[in-house]
Amino acid sequence: MKVALVHDWLITEGGAEKVLQALLEVFPAPVYTLFFDPKRMKNPFFLDQKITTSFLQKCPFSTNNYKWLLPLFPYAIERLDFSWAEVIVSSSHAVAKGIKKREDQLHICYCHTPMRYAWDLKESYLHTCPPLLRGIANGLLKKLRSWDQRGEATVDAFIANSEYVARRIKAHYKRESTVIYPPVHIDKFFLASKKEDYYVTHARLVPYKRIDLWVEAFTYMPDKKLVIIGEGPEEERLKRLAKKNVEFVGFLELEKLACMLSKAKAYLFAAEEDFGIAVVEAQAAGLPVLALKKGGVLETTVEGKSALFFEEATIASCVEIIQSFEKKEDSFDSNWIRKSIEKFGEPRFKREILAFVEEKKRDFYENRDFSRGPRI
Repeated sequence: MKVALVHDWLITEGGAEKVLQALLEVFPAPVYTLFFDPKRMKNPFFLDQKITTSFLQKCPFSTNNYKWLLPLFPYAIERLDFSWAEVIVSSSHAVAKGIKKREDQLHICYCHTPMRYAWDLKESYLHTCPPLLRGIANGLLKKLRSWDQRGEATVDAFIANSEYVARRIKAHYKRESTVIYPPVHIDKFFLASKKEDYYVTHARLVPYKRIDLWVEAFTYMPDKKLVIIGEGPEEERLKRLAKKNVEFVGFLELEKLACMLSKAKAYLFAAEEDFGIAVVEAQAAGLPVLALKKGGVLETTVEGKSALFFEEATIASCVEIIQSFEKKEDSFDSNWIRKSIEKFGEPRFKREILAFVEEKKRDFYENRDFSRGPRI
């Protein structure tokens, strides 16, 4: 089976890149992407892969300021050449699913989310733009949303990373999808024999992760400690907001991450996330999760057993949920929490994705007539 893998960009590492790595382990194949920055990709796995980038890679400073090239993303993704491939698997949270293909090529999209800045989080992204540029940015996002809706027509089958994303695919693209939860390296995490007195969160430090809510909440709780794992464009702003009881430790390799998580009291999560691999990793370390009651976290936790929820993303809610947790802390069983997420392991993902692609490939070529030859 001649497979090509498409990924939006390889510049930062998050859940989507963990999925791509697992896809490459199932389908050793060339990767096509808009941008690739080997210096910023800390996982050496990707350095050994065959990676083809778009013409945008040649733009000066493209990998440092790639989001300024957003209006060109559709044009660039459509010009990647997969003419040799039988099956194209796109790993998409932005434009990767908008590739061009022939009628006789099967395109399966693993959708992490419909493009956030074109749909659900448009207003949040516009708010980060300088006021003088918001009108222009709004017009660009409208065009991007229109292109995104048209682009889904090249997808023969959608995979959603959660039921939450499946509902959004249905709402935005009017398409059905099959849910295959992302892979989590559960075996890399463990339960600590002794806890320490701190709360923890880890994420890419970007606005929609809402790490700012926890930073500001802890200014009202000077007797409690918060450890933030991760890096990103919000880091300096968050450090300016933080008091001495908030510690930033930056990016951690998996072994150190597992150790840091295992010793914490609880894991904090205020984002409306599509799935939330980090939430599952925290539970693999036996941590209760204190989370906003929205998004994929509702599929990966059990209220009262592995999680406590709050209804609104506010500083007051963050303070209140920690106060509530400390009254119930002894009721959480780390062993039960760990066992509850074993279904999200990596071997399960690999089995399900391989079976899905093989089934769709068989159906695609058996049920269609390509006797007239390929056409663009």
